[in-house]
Amino acid sequence: MPESLKKPEYFLILLAAAGSFAFAAWLTLLNNFVVEKAGFSGIEIGILQSLREVPGFLAFTTIFILLLIREQSFALISIALLGLGVAMTGLLSTEAGLYFTTVLMSVGFHYYFTLQQSLTLQWVDKARSPLIMGRLSSARSVASIIVFCGIWAGIEWFQLDYVWLYGIAGIGAVLVALLAWRWFPAFPHHEPQHKHLVLRKRYWLYYALVFMSGARRQIFMVFAGFLMVQKFGYSVSDIALLLLVNHVINTPLAPRIGRLISHWGEQRVLALEYIGLVFIFVSYAFVETGWVAAVLYVVDHLLFAMAIGINSYFHKIADPKDIASTAGVSFTINHIAAVVIPVTFGLIWMVSPSSVFLTGAGMAVVSLGLALMVPSKARLKAVAG
Repeated sequence: MPESLKKPEYFLILLAAAGSFAFAAWLTLLNNFVVEKAGFSGIEIGILQSLREVPGFLAFTTIFILLLIREQSFALISIALLGLGVAMTGLLSTEAGLYFTTVLMSVGFHYYFTLQQSLTLQWVDKARSPLIMGRLSSARSVASIIVFCGIWAGIEWFQLDYVWLYGIAGIGAVLVALLAWRWFPAFPHHEPQHKHLVLRKRYWLYYALVFMSGARRQIFMVFAGFLMVQKFGYSVSDIALLLLVNHVINTPLAPRIGRLISHWGEQRVLALEYIGLVFIFVSYAFVETGWVAAVLYVVDHLLFAMAIGINSYFHKIADPKDIASTAGVSFTINHIAAVVIPVTFGLIWMVSPSSVFLTGAGMAVVSLGLALMVPSKARLKAVAG
């Protein structure tokens, strides 16, 4: 690899693409796979999704593992675990097997994204962090586009089984982790990080935004996708094409959202996201047409890119020594709701699917209220120095 590419930014971009490559395949195939191969209903998919979030709930343990291993090395190991879990998914199509591979995949996924957040905020200047976060989101979208095209071609042209689709995606992520380990040097940290849990009163608004973001994410990740398959009969190819549209739009859009945050400030961008979510979730509750649901699904996904404003806000108010510890704590907070919502809302889904989305609209209103409490761009600039 040329020396000019051996920079922290490119390391982060490569790993972001690898993580998305594996996880996008897992997520795209999941609903059809569990229905076709394991006969899952709303209850089982809810249990599986709750199990998937348990490692995220335990993300605070990252800080203790960092007593034994460097963050950069831990990130590479996490990507390898994510890939291994995805590769094994197609081989274990029983209920117990799916629960096991989901947890294995999730351990790698959640540790990696905790570390990605921490390393990004440590290695990147505050003024550039929204732009770099946007580029990471764009890299994830490019990797996802490759996955969706591959899944569509694999099924439509080559009639590949789930075993092959999951295997290629998972092994691909493992290989990228190995290549990154060989290619990149050990990057230094500008500030020594606290090696204990950090909970500070002055970060309360950040914690609250992260908590609500975790709740909102589950409505999209679990139930919006399940709605497309169960109510409107979307196939694997249909879902892959729908997600392809999402990421084709997100690839150029995410860096622009990063620049928009730098221009408008975190408060305005987050408020815009949550206003849009209220409309989206209410519409999910009453939609009766497949193509309308597809439009809602695409817009819902695009609003995700604006959530980088939460971490950008934290970057500007944080003590640099708190970043690694707070990354783990914030992922745990994010997943408190994520562990509970899939199972409880799965039960609600069995009675009234629309109630799931109306509750999501209520969550978006709460998030909007919190977003309006984020300091203005001028005040944050003064705090950040």
